Amino acid sequence: MSAAAARCLLVPASPPATGSPETVKAPASIPTSCPDASVPVRAAVGPSSGRRIPASPLRCSSSAAAIPAAPELGVLLEVEGVLADVYRFGNRQAFNVAFQSLGLDCANWTEPIYADLVRKSRGDEEMMLVLFFDRIGWPTSLPTSEKGSFIKSALREKLKALEEFSTSDSLSLRPGVEKFIDDALSEGVPVAILATYGRNGEKMSRSIIEKLGPERTSKTKIVGKEEVEGSLFGQLVLGKGVASSLDEQLVREAQKAASAEKQRIAEEVASILKLTVDITASESSEKIIATLRAGSEYVGCDVQNCVLVAGSQSGVLAAERIGMPCVVVRSSFTARAEFHSAKAVMDGFGGTDLTISKLLNKKWS
Repeated sequence: MSAAAARCLLVPASPPATGSPETVKAPASIPTSCPDASVPVRAAVGPSSGRRIPASPLRCSSSAAAIPAAPELGVLLEVEGVLADVYRFGNRQAFNVAFQSLGLDCANWTEPIYADLVRKSRGDEEMMLVLFFDRIGWPTSLPTSEKGSFIKSALREKLKALEEFSTSDSLSLRPGVEKFIDDALSEGVPVAILATYGRNGEKMSRSIIEKLGPERTSKTKIVGKEEVEGSLFGQLVLGKGVASSLDEQLVREAQKAASAEKQRIAEEVASILKLTVDITASESSEKIIATLRAGSEYVGCDVQNCVLVAGSQSGVLAAERIGMPCVVVRSSFTARAEFHSAKAVMDGFGGTDLTISKLLNKKWS
């Protein structure tokens, strides 16, 4: 046994006074204060089948306790609406480019028109197009049966234009966001940027993140689909990137059965009350929750010690579900929205708005 390994000693627990040998559940994780212990990721999670092992807790001598303490605060940043006001300076122009590519010279969205459509449709882009063309008239050569296909074509062209626009200098970062990130890093506050659940896709989110510059992005954690699936939460809960043991499969089957039973009971009650009910979380919501949990892993904080800086209602609701504090930075897309579960709603970064100092001191307003 090497000298390093010898610092970790098994200290037998006191035997029970009477009866059969006492047993305890396997520890949930191996203590990280043993620096030379080499344990694979999957071994860090105890068996889920409830098997018991003899009560011999692993203890480490004080000489091995030089591991840095976990940070008191971690910051998670959404991209669209937070790093850049995509909806004001990107979305509208991208729609106008899409109209031109489709030969619709009569269609042009000014800022007032765009803002009115966003408000009336609550941000549903298909509805925005329907409202607009119902107002000015649909293309004369377009059969009524093909309106749906036309809407989808317009949205595809819009996304293509937006991806090109996001890489150009025309789309700038929000004022103060770079200093906000720099202040966080200088204060020792880890930062993760969530690229995986933006409305317009991860490709565009990463294009915006690149505007922060390589030096800044090298000091932050970018969390996309691959990072979510590679996180411990992603591996064990989403079943991505790791071979599931029998125990893990049984746990997931039990969770599915419990969810189905809850849904059945809810539907029975709803039928009596003549209501419609669905208590299962949407796929989109689960995707956002997985991203938030992965983000908290990468910054090394529990979810309650992280703060999500959000620009979307979906992010706020997901954070509320897992008990993660959330602060909203408004954009043109959310200028009139209400965020009841957010700790604070601010207009931007710096000055009287959002600063790292406020987050560290929990000055939400």
